[in-house]
Amino acid sequence: MTHSSECSGMVVAVQANFYQVRLHPVDDANQPQYLLCTRRTRLKKIGQKVIVGDWVTIEEPDFQGGRGAISEVLPRKTRLDRPLIANADHILLVFAVAEPDLDAWQLSRFLVKAESTSLSVSLCFNKTDLISENQQKQWQERLSNWGYDSIFVSIKHQRNLEKLTEQLTGKTSILAGPSGVGKSSLINYFIPAGSQRTNQVSGKLQKGRHTTRHVELFDLPDGGLLADSPGFNQPDLKTHPQELELYFPEIRHRLAQGSCQFKDCLHRHEPHCVVRGEWERYDHYLKFLEETLAYQSALQQRPDQESSLKLKTKGSGQQEYEPKLSSKKYRRQSRRSKHQKLQDFYENNLEED
Repeated sequence: MTHSSECSGMVVAVQANFYQVRLHPVDDANQPQYLLCTRRTRLKKIGQKVIVGDWVTIEEPDFQGGRGAISEVLPRKTRLDRPLIANADHILLVFAVAEPDLDAWQLSRFLVKAESTSLSVSLCFNKTDLISENQQKQWQERLSNWGYDSIFVSIKHQRNLEKLTEQLTGKTSILAGPSGVGKSSLINYFIPAGSQRTNQVSGKLQKGRHTTRHVELFDLPDGGLLADSPGFNQPDLKTHPQELELYFPEIRHRLAQGSCQFKDCLHRHEPHCVVRGEWERYDHYLKFLEETLAYQSALQQRPDQESSLKLKTKGSGQQEYEPKLSSKKYRRQSRRSKHQKLQDFYENNLEED
């Protein structure tokens, strides 16, 4: 077997207790590009998790066998919990302009969630072959007023994809967006071997087709990494109300021109507010503000019960937080518990007699 004392690389996939690590640098032509690794017990003891995007050190790797053990996780520059990924620096939001129709409220919600990560945000709109040039121009102008430059593409006809390539090159990007907009087609275009690599990893782990894959990083042909993002497809707004203004470019622009009278202004009814006004997404801001206020109020009432809240979508498409039902009161009693209660009841009756 071929061994080296130590090497390093990036975790590109996590499945069960195994970590697929892309080695960097690869100095030897006979050295594999990937190792399937476990985590040293001491990392588990100190509570050090290993997640996709982590740069790690591998002790005594077995290059011939393609195996290794992660001994150290290097400091992260960024970390997201949903999706769980480290060291990303860019989010690419993908929407369709038709089939399904582009919904401004849904798009705005994704944008606010993406802005809250502090990563750079890009917008891509697919299926431009289904709308007219005039409709596309109207959307471009509308989004420009929101504060975003957008790339309009047709993955089916491979139109304008070179501009999208420029946005992704040299970055670790997270791909996000609702279902049915062409994210899978986009991944297949940039990374045609991506599904093949996933199947190979699953085979090594002796898992079937239904192995859960949370996040996986793929190498882009022109440099950079791309991650699909299960868990970002229905974004929540778990943020502090005072921070919400930071996630709207329109508000940032207005506050750069002047300041509100009150430092804690929420831009609703407060006097001398420079944000309140006739701009398109102001209604979006007010609705999202209600959500964040309700969420913070629920947390204050039950400070240790954040996990007891769930985000529920109403019939109108509006979303709000509400408490989860406790499962304890509906839990069926065990036979042992029932038997003990009957035994206690029997003994108490004997004592009374």
